[in-house]
Amino acid sequence: MAVQPEGTPCWADAMFADVEGAKSFYGDVLGWTFGESSSEFGNYTQAYADGKAAAAVVPPMPGAEGQSAWCLYLASPDAAATAEKVRASGGEVLMEPMQVGEFGTMALARDPGGAVFGIWQAGSHEGFETEMGAPGGYCWGEVFTRDPKKVDTFYPSVFPYTTRKFDDESMDFSMFDVQGKTVLGRMAMGDDFPPELPAYLNVYFAVPDCDAAVAKATERGGVLRFGPMDSPFGRFAALSDPQGAAFTVIDVTTTEGEMPATSPAT
Repeated sequence: MAVQPEGTPCWADAMFADVEGAKSFYGDVLGWTFGESSSEFGNYTQAYADGKAAAAVVPPMPGAEGQSAWCLYLASPDAAATAEKVRASGGEVLMEPMQVGEFGTMALARDPGGAVFGIWQAGSHEGFETEMGAPGGYCWGEVFTRDPKKVDTFYPSVFPYTTRKFDDESMDFSMFDVQGKTVLGRMAMGDDFPPELPAYLNVYFAVPDCDAAVAKATERGGVLRFGPMDSPFGRFAALSDPQGAAFTVIDVTTTEGEMPATSPAT
C-alpha cells in the first residue's frame, strides 16, 4: 500500500494493561492473528486480518496506565510541521514527534474539542495493508465532539481537508474530504450522550456479520453501547471491549436506505 495522502487515516493502535486478553478478544471478534511482540519498541504487537496488517496492541508505557482507548493516526508528510499546525490552530500536542526506528515518526495530539488522535509520518511502515471494508480491517473514523464549530475549523486548518455537511439539519454531521475522497467524519454529541463520556475519535472495523460480531463480543465480556442499526453505509454497532476501549463494528455489505444528501460547508 502506498503512503496515504495527508490527513487520511493510516493506522490504529491501542494500549492494554492485559495485552494477551486483548489479543484473545479481538482475535475472536475480528478474526485477527498477531505477530511477534517487538521488545525494542515496548512490546508493540501487530495485528493481521487475513495476513494483512490491520492495527496493533501494546502494553501501557510506565506512567501511562489508564483507560484503554483506540488511537487513529492521520497521515502526514512531516510530523513536526503538522504538530506546529496543531498548536497554531488551537489544539494541543500531547507527545512531540518521535522517530520509531525505520518505521516512521509519530506524534499524539488533542483537538480543541478534546478528542485525541495520532499523527504518522511513514517510513518503512506505511500503515494499513487491509482494503477498506475488508473483514477485520479498518473501515471508517469519526470525531465525536461537543464542540463541532471549533472542530470543523481545526481539522481543515491542520490537514488539506474540504468539508461537506449533511443537508438534513436534524443531524449535525460533517465529512472531511481529501483529493475528492471522504476520509473522516465528525459527529456532534448531543444530550443523548452520557455527560461523563469525553470527546473521542471512534474507529470502525469491518466485519462480515454485525450481529455475529456483537454476539461474540458480548459473550467475551464486551459491552454493547448502541445498535445494531441499519444505515445506507452498512449495519453497525458500537461496543466497548472488556478493558473499556470503544470501537464500532460495521458490515458494509448490509445496507438500508438512501445515501444522505450533502453540501459543501459554508
